[in-house]
Amino acid sequence: MRAVTVSPRVPDSLRLIEEWPEPAPEEGAILVEALAVGVCGTDQEIIAGAYGEAPPGQDRLVLGHESLGRVLEDPTGTLQAGDLVAGIVRHPDPVPCPNCAVDEWDMCRNGQYTEHGIKALPGFARDRWRVQPKFAVGLDPVLAPVGMLLEPTSVVAKAWDHIERIGRRAEWKPQTVLVTGAGPIGLLAALLATQRGLSVHVLDRATEGPKPDLVRALGATYHATPVTELDFAPDVVVECTGAPVVVLDAMFKAGPTGIVCLTGVSSGGRTIDFDAGALNRALVLENNVVLGSVNANRRHWELAAEALARADQAWLNSLISRRVPVEAYAEAYTTGPEDIKVVLDFTA
Repeated sequence: MRAVTVSPRVPDSLRLIEEWPEPAPEEGAILVEALAVGVCGTDQEIIAGAYGEAPPGQDRLVLGHESLGRVLEDPTGTLQAGDLVAGIVRHPDPVPCPNCAVDEWDMCRNGQYTEHGIKALPGFARDRWRVQPKFAVGLDPVLAPVGMLLEPTSVVAKAWDHIERIGRRAEWKPQTVLVTGAGPIGLLAALLATQRGLSVHVLDRATEGPKPDLVRALGATYHATPVTELDFAPDVVVECTGAPVVVLDAMFKAGPTGIVCLTGVSSGGRTIDFDAGALNRALVLENNVVLGSVNANRRHWELAAEALARADQAWLNSLISRRVPVEAYAEAYTTGPEDIKVVLDFTA
């Protein structure tokens, strides 16, 4: 079968292998036919050699962590042949740490977790893959064209879950949300905010292309100005850029008892001169909270599946800029300036 692979930490080693071995039974009882995988910045960083780890005893890593497939067989009866399914990316560490022991593997404390297509587990960019029932998430049939969006949606479902948990520390009735960044994560964070009935503002640098229209189609307000020029103080900020200046500005901008959730990952290596004392003063005197959030556990994946099923399916489809057949795999991992989400299509 076909598989899109890299040699981890070897830049530009991306290859399509035409005769990759069938998935081993040890990977899981559920056998799945791949329909598509989404492409994101993590894949591009792995291709560039920044990180990535092949499974033990192997020298190549199958890419793909934003999965969508159709069940071929499930002897456990968890799913039925023909069901749509996505595979949960992160698996708990073998020790396990206290969080992994209670299935909160997204909060792993010792770093010994594994991840499909990223760290020590083969990814989903292959014609067939296997998954354990515990890590298989069934999808509503309506999501057949867009189910690969489940993984990024699970990330923001977790972010909102944690935001709301923190909000319950006091009487909290948020009204206004600022999402910084209108990439896939930002747009999906805005979607989940609108589903909560909040007034949503999305900020991005783009003044043309699909982003402004996608935001407005949600009923949200689009801004292409610096955070400092906004004329409101949001109750919640979901920061999705990882840009250091935007991160700091977002912390300063949040209103009293505000919550700032950081989901973007900064590259590091850049120093910014800012007034740390003023930031400390604002956070303390206004009872604000800043938290980081990444990955998701099964509860968040299920919340994400429910959110996607409730969403406007035409809007979800409009997030997908290009569907690239596997034979043209290299094109999928080279994103253009107007791309939102590129999908590698295993059915074409």
